[in-house]
Amino acid sequence: MSAALANTPIERIVLALRGAAKQGQPALVAFLTAGYPSRAQFREHLSAVASEAEVVEIGVPFTDPMADGVTIQRASRAALAQGVSLRWILGELSAMRLGVPVILMSYLNPLLALGLEALCRDAAAAEVAGFIVPDLPVDESDELRAALDPHGLALIQMVTPVTSAERLARLCDTSQGFVYAVTMTGTTGRSVAVPQSVLDYLDRVRARARIPVCAGFGIRSRDQVARLADHVDGVIVGSALVEVLERDADPGEWLATLRPAAR
Repeated sequence: MSAALANTPIERIVLALRGAAKQGQPALVAFLTAGYPSRAQFREHLSAVASEAEVVEIGVPFTDPMADGVTIQRASRAALAQGVSLRWILGELSAMRLGVPVILMSYLNPLLALGLEALCRDAAAAEVAGFIVPDLPVDESDELRAALDPHGLALIQMVTPVTSAERLARLCDTSQGFVYAVTMTGTTGRSVAVPQSVLDYLDRVRARARIPVCAGFGIRSRDQVARLADHVDGVIVGSALVEVLERDADPGEWLATLRPAAR
C-alpha cells in the first residue's frame, strides 16, 4: 500500500480494523448517538469511546428511523429535542481530533438538507472518514458516491442474512472501508445468540468481500464477541453502549470488558 493511499479516509478505516487483528481479536466499532444523553457531554463521551474503540460510529438523530431499535430511537428523540443537528455534529468534530476513524450513520434526508457539496466539504474538514446511509439502496447511491469519492470518503454498504448471493456480491464490491454485516433481520437492540447459521452467513460475506467485514446488531457481551472473532474483522456495538451512557457509566471501561483474551 502506498503512503498516499494510506492517508485516505477509506484506507484509514481499513488499517484501523486490520490492526486489531494483529492483536488477535476483532476490532471494536463503537456507536453512540450524537448529543445523547446531553450535548454538554458529547465531547467527553466521544473521547472516552475513542480511547478504546478502533473506529467510532456516530448516529445522526433522525425523526423517522427505519432500522433502529427502541434504545436508539429514544436517544434520537432526546438528542433532537436538544437541537442536535448534522451541522452541529460536524462543528463539534471539527473542534476535536480523536485519532481514530469516525463514521457518521445518517438517514438520507439530513445529508440532502445540508447539501452534498457542503456535506463533503465540512465532513472532510471534520476528519469524518465515511458514511453509512441505511435508507439509501446501492442502486440509488451514484449521486452520493460521486460527491464522496473526490474526498476519499467511504460509503459503507449493509448486507443481511437474507441478501441474495448476486446482491451480496454487488454490495461487497461496492462497499468502502468495510462491509456492514447485519446479524439478524428486523431492528437493532435485541441480543443475538449467534447461532451457527449466522456464523456460516458471516463466513460467506467474508469470503466474498475484499475489505474487512464487521458484524452489527445485538452485540452486547464478551461471549458474543469471542464467538464472532474467527468470522469477522470487527464487531459493531450500538444499543448496549447507548444504554451505558444512559446509566452514566464509563463507556471506555465498558467497551474494554467486551474484548476477548488475545490469542
